[in-house]
Amino acid sequence: MIPIVPFDDSHLADGVRLSQQAGWPHRREDWALVLSVSTGVAALDAEGRVVGTAFCSTFGDRAALNMIIVDAALRGQGLGRRLMEAVIALAGDRALSLVATPEGRPLYEKLGFAATGEIVQHQGEVVRHLPPPGLPVRTGGADDLDRIAAMDRAATGADRRALLTRIAASGRILMAEGGFAMLREFGRGTVLGPLAADTPLTARALIAAAAQGMPGRFLRIDTRPGLGLGPLLQEIGLPHVGGGTEMHRGPAPRRDNSFTTHALASQALG
Repeated sequence: MIPIVPFDDSHLADGVRLSQQAGWPHRREDWALVLSVSTGVAALDAEGRVVGTAFCSTFGDRAALNMIIVDAALRGQGLGRRLMEAVIALAGDRALSLVATPEGRPLYEKLGFAATGEIVQHQGEVVRHLPPPGLPVRTGGADDLDRIAAMDRAATGADRRALLTRIAASGRILMAEGGFAMLREFGRGTVLGPLAADTPLTARALIAAAAQGMPGRFLRIDTRPGLGLGPLLQEIGLPHVGGGTEMHRGPAPRRDNSFTTHALASQALG
């Protein structure tokens, strides 16, 4: 039987190889960010190569399961289920969430996950003629992290301060009176997220402000279709190119209705 071991830095290169095989854009740095706020497992073949991965990112009493990949040559042999069972055990009694691909969804349903919504992925090169933000937006900094963590917790129901601090250390923060957005290098270019806002108008202002600083550059945003951002994202050059299914197991998060997540940190991290 293929052994499953704790995932560590020595497995990152193989992780990148697996994600490339799956058609994901993750770089080594993107894997390292997820690992920095997660525990994970790796399945190893007889030569010690990583042929499967799964991570558990814990945020207080909640956990996001992610980076669930099985080498194409080994799919359909039960390895995906063993990896899932391993990371579910790492999560303990926390409520669980993940974003499923069509291929993975049947397994997750068998393990007690239920679909709760859709994630839509928009990406492309930002056009050069952009709508104005509409509301004042400024560059944020370390002094804003307490406020950012509070807004994010209200929107997600999870304590993600460690993740937000990691993103802020290497990325850029945008602040409005009623929300924030973070930008960082990811995959083919830049990802905008997380973005939490008190109103759709604030969310649109943050997205427009981010885009104004990126004409001609590649930008990705993962959002939810019910938030109505599709027309704006199309306008700034980011067509809908894919997505996944949000799934949960356990009690729903207790969110504060004062803020809503309009863009995910990533499909892995929510």
